[in-house]
Amino acid sequence: DGSRNRDAVVAEQLAYAGDARFEFIMLPRNVGKRKAQIAAISRSSGDLILNVDSDTTLASDVVSKLSQKMRDPAVGAVMGQLVASNQSDSWLTRLIDMEYWLACNEERAAQGRFGAVMCCCGPCAMYRRSAFVLLLDQYETQLYRGKPSDFGEDRHLTILMLSAGFRTEYVPSAIAATVVPDGLAAYLRQQLRWARSTFRDTMLGLHLLRGMNWYLTLDVVGQNAGPLLLALSVLAGLAQFALTGSVPWWTIGMIGSLTLIRCGVAAYRAKQLRFLGFSLHTLVNVFLLLPVKAYALCTLSNRDG
Repeated sequence: DGSRNRDAVVAEQLAYAGDARFEFIMLPRNVGKRKAQIAAISRSSGDLILNVDSDTTLASDVVSKLSQKMRDPAVGAVMGQLVASNQSDSWLTRLIDMEYWLACNEERAAQGRFGAVMCCCGPCAMYRRSAFVLLLDQYETQLYRGKPSDFGEDRHLTILMLSAGFRTEYVPSAIAATVVPDGLAAYLRQQLRWARSTFRDTMLGLHLLRGMNWYLTLDVVGQNAGPLLLALSVLAGLAQFALTGSVPWWTIGMIGSLTLIRCGVAAYRAKQLRFLGFSLHTLVNVFLLLPVKAYALCTLSNRDG
């Protein structure tokens, strides 16, 4: 803990003072996630390291399910499935919950088939200690434009695991409920931070693709080129309307059709009709997330601000 107000932590520390299984590490100040992880790892001795965000609640069987996957010594990291613990708070939290399901059960699940999940998300990720220790110096001293980086820890650590030859996996039955932004301002700040991390660490990890399955190359290209193509389609449609006065029905119809197909497939796979409502996320994507991603690409730095 590196917080200024330690009242809650001290209470917990006193409650577990007689239990040798627990150790509380008090940092002099908030030094960021990366340095906090390193401080904890340097004091640990177990074979497996579980990383859990402070706003995340794990199902009772998460540790056993993740550790089962880690029985394979070739696996360096594994992540569980994320859901929104505050799903019912607002229309946005409902959309984000579905967004997480799609990210986990489409993107991560597909990458996991090839042992190359490209980002083991921080709310629920388990690492092999022996692998982590090998990468500790690289992880701690990551630089971007000559300065220490203080964001994008999850993706960078996963890239390091893959670079070292370890597999990274996904366990859909290991459920972790995490608090998601319930307002647009907080959501867009989160997306800006994630977009910068994705662009930066994807570029740093491009060399990995040569030794991996062709699908992973297609996946990485699609994730980065997809928003660009969507942005070009939107700009072309706006230009058509501005120059000719005609509505770009073909573009609107194509985007709408692809959205409905994706949502329909998700509703079928999840056996939940609510995923048809995820089509509303297209409006958020086009009018809010595309500008945020463009801004992120133009303002890449070594910080998340």
